[in-house]
Amino acid sequence: MDYHREPDFLFAWNNMSPSEMAESRFIIISALIAALVGILTIAYTAFQSRRNINLSWMKAIARSKKNPKIRHKVPVAPHTWILESVSRGKSLNCCVCLKSMSPSQTLGPMIASDSFIHRCSICGAAAHLSCSSHAQKDCKCVSMIGYEHVMHQWAVLWTEATDQLDETSFCSYCEEPCSGSFLGGSPIWCCLWCQQLVHVDCHGAMSIETGDICDLGSFRRLILSPLFVKEVNRTSSVGFLSSITHGANEIASSVRASIRNQGKKYRQGNEPSVDTSNSCDTGDTSTESTGEIHQTVNGSHAMDEGCNGSTNNESPHPDSDVCKKLDSVPSFKRSASINQKDESQELRMKQRYELIDLPSDARPLLVFINKKSGSQRGGSLRQRLNLLLNPVQVFELSSAQGPEMGLYLFRKVLHFRVLVCGGDGTVGWVLNAIDKQNFDSPPPVAILPAGTGNDMARVLNWGGGLSSVERQGGLCTVLHHIEHAAVTMLDRWKITILQQGKQLQAPKFMNNYLGIGCDAKVALDIHNLREENPEKFYNQFMNKVLYAREGAKNIMDRTFADFHWQVRVEVDGVEVDIPEVMGLTSPEILDTGDIPFYVLNHKILQYFLEIFRDAEGVLLVNIGSYMGGVDLWQNEDENYDNFHPQSMHDKMLEVVSISGTWHLGKLQVGLSRAQRLAQGQSIKIQLFAPFPVQIDGEPWFQEQLCTLNVSHHGQAFMLKRVAEEPLGHAAAIITDVLENAETNHIINASQKRALLQEMALRLS
Repeated sequence: MDYHREPDFLFAWNNMSPSEMAESRFIIISALIAALVGILTIAYTAFQSRRNINLSWMKAIARSKKNPKIRHKVPVAPHTWILESVSRGKSLNCCVCLKSMSPSQTLGPMIASDSFIHRCSICGAAAHLSCSSHAQKDCKCVSMIGYEHVMHQWAVLWTEATDQLDETSFCSYCEEPCSGSFLGGSPIWCCLWCQQLVHVDCHGAMSIETGDICDLGSFRRLILSPLFVKEVNRTSSVGFLSSITHGANEIASSVRASIRNQGKKYRQGNEPSVDTSNSCDTGDTSTESTGEIHQTVNGSHAMDEGCNGSTNNESPHPDSDVCKKLDSVPSFKRSASINQKDESQELRMKQRYELIDLPSDARPLLVFINKKSGSQRGGSLRQRLNLLLNPVQVFELSSAQGPEMGLYLFRKVLHFRVLVCGGDGTVGWVLNAIDKQNFDSPPPVAILPAGTGNDMARVLNWGGGLSSVERQGGLCTVLHHIEHAAVTMLDRWKITILQQGKQLQAPKFMNNYLGIGCDAKVALDIHNLREENPEKFYNQFMNKVLYAREGAKNIMDRTFADFHWQVRVEVDGVEVDIPEVMGLTSPEILDTGDIPFYVLNHKILQYFLEIFRDAEGVLLVNIGSYMGGVDLWQNEDENYDNFHPQSMHDKMLEVVSISGTWHLGKLQVGLSRAQRLAQGQSIKIQLFAPFPVQIDGEPWFQEQLCTLNVSHHGQAFMLKRVAEEPLGHAAAIITDVLENAETNHIINASQKRALLQEMALRLS
């Protein structure tokens, strides 16, 4: 028997002629292609049928919302429509006609109605411009005055839920997964308050058992319950006049902005310096991304007027006129008292909501967003926070409206917390506003790092940017950390600018650091570049690249070579020596003699490096982070050179010197360190020449010779993200216990402050 005999089909294949083999290959390939086309056709048909089923389900949901039998159970609220580019909503469906938001492909040019869509800034629903007026009033209802309980507000998930806890991915009734299959599944409902999901066919049984009562979910302590939010009724005539005034202000502000920009460019082209004082600053000065378009739509309570009365028009800051008066007339106390009364009356008129009978154990979160901060993501942050919280408690900062509006709304809340979404300038802006309110128990402040450097957020463990926040779990994780954060103290410092004993302008306030010299020049160059070309500053990474580029331009610039002769620093009454030029004291270093050529080159290089070791700038440091994470005081170094370790609540400032922009670059990459000069509580800096100055990253050029007096202004309550060690959790628990004790009148506000200060010192 022949065991090595080939199979019959191989024998027949090998005996085929070349033409027969080619024909057989063609038949096999054709069969495979036909099979593949058949499989794809079946999959596409199944996908289309599933999609049609989904659309029919959505239509059934829309019809069910019109049922008059259930209309009385759930409050209704119109959508808050804003105009948005159609490119941002290509993956969405219209909530009215359920068709895709992507414009139809035509041979002709795209018309205006196809270029923009309506997008709800609260729930994220999208609609065509022609469909939005027919949309159901099923948005988040911010006020439920008169209801006994908060009711579930079920809505279709029109957008992908980016901020959801893991446990909410299951149906809250049958506990089965709510995620759709590969070919798509039947739609689900999501509660706009507690973020719970439920299958449509499970909702009926769940409603009978629970009565659709909502417990506000995991963040119930942070959410401002709609049961205690009352809408302030305004007369129609006042509303009509205010709308006319609002429109006129928008037109006037746009004209003023264009004239102001032209004037800035003209002055920057004819004058070598710019004076921009941070006392009248609006936080981070980066400008709005040109790709975002937010326009109010008539007929609905659009967010540009806002659920909380906020506005987005770019008129000057309310304090800008005050700042101009302060610069010319040094009568500060009288003008401040008058402006405070006028401001309080103006805020009362702007309020659209007020808080009624809030429980004493409530701990709502007040949110401030500066969408012009370095990362330029304030718009998306606001929409996400509107979903997780009550839109009434989310405020957007602009040049026309500061934090005062939100603080005025929360003026009667005994205990609340503040979240600042922005950079260091925005944090300082909010802290200044809190100081003006004179709270008996000031609210502690947490930070969502949305700026460029985010130095304050770094020292409080909130991260260095939004990318790190997203990697750690997104906004849900941030809210969880805020609820369990520990309260710590932050020293705040007052800077008074004097000339021959007379105050030149309104005092400024510092939280992070004050710089004079080369580092302030880099900050001022960046500020001027941002004013001229705002489109270049569109995210955090590009901002850092531009900072590095501007710093590199000044590496060989010896503008501040005589810094130690032109600046005098006095700490606690004792003059501090500023390092002088070191390389110029060794001219023999260039004596060639019989030195080999390569040794001579090395000595010449060493000579120029020694020149760059003289002081070209002085920094007063309050926190352990500078320029995006640089520890100038070297707190990890065990050798402090007879100095104390740095602390942000020891009522002391650290003074260091730096030697040019080359030194700044080496500090950034960890190849050098700043020179420690002194520590003290009262610092006086005399300027004998014009110098650039920056406070917390906000620069200006000080042309007038003056004296800067730096004194302790007080302490602010800050929230520090708790690490995993037991001490962090203990601090968070103690903070909660102290707040409850104050609520129950066991201790008063001053006693609580003293205990928190002591706890912060012991745990630092």
